[in-house]
Amino acid sequence: MKKIVYIIILGFLISSCEDVIDVNLKTAEPRLVIDASLSWVKGTQGNEQEIKLSLTAPYFDNNIPPATGATVTVSDSNNNTFNFIEQGTSGIYTNNTFIPETYSTYTLSINYNNEIYTAIETLFPVVPIDYVEQNDNGGFSGDEIEIKAYYTDPELEENYYLFEFSTPGKVPTLEVYDDEFNNGNQIFGFYSDEDLETSDNITIKISGISQRHYDFMFILLQQTDDESGDPFETQPATVRGNCVNQTNTDNYPLGYFRLTETDVFNYTVQ
Repeated sequence: MKKIVYIIILGFLISSCEDVIDVNLKTAEPRLVIDASLSWVKGTQGNEQEIKLSLTAPYFDNNIPPATGATVTVSDSNNNTFNFIEQGTSGIYTNNTFIPETYSTYTLSINYNNEIYTAIETLFPVVPIDYVEQNDNGGFSGDEIEIKAYYTDPELEENYYLFEFSTPGKVPTLEVYDDEFNNGNQIFGFYSDEDLETSDNITIKISGISQRHYDFMFILLQQTDDESGDPFETQPATVRGNCVNQTNTDNYPLGYFRLTETDVFNYTVQ
């Protein structure tokens, strides 16, 4: 008899767990997201560039709505203005007459929904990747493949670097470095992935960035680090970039306007 009672109670508890709970999340007005990363790859003219504009979406919405119908321009310190034209209604704005020049200052201007967004940034040069070194005995267990991309930092100047390691079918890994303790020395960008296998292709990019962009990326990467696992860690806050809404400061945008010279090194895992 007791066994029957326990089964009835258990069945009641299980059926109770099937109730649907609606989570009411506050919905904010969508903000403009600016992905304006203009990269001049060494050995190319750098004239073809694109800027992506989108809008923030509700938490459970997997679709990223494009920001369409904007007027987008970039001007340089030589009074050249480059118009970025939207491709259909994609939110992707392109230009094929851009003129990259290291240490030149550029101004981004966006007119979206009758509000003006601006940002100012300098195009910084970068040194090439000297060579890539592979270690097959990396990681805590000693069985991970580690990749080191070596480069030589110039002396007598402050430099900031953004590394991007990409393998097909995976989200790129980003790392930022400065030369505070390595000025003028040969150092390396580091990449490790437990799933790397022989014959995998890795695209390695090193870009010269401004100190402000370094600070922005440093904070952003800290907040998106999925290896922390600390349940008491402070919850991430909104990371503000260098773009400003000149019309309505309360309706600030997200994203960043950056210009870089970039060196690309393609490596095949041995």
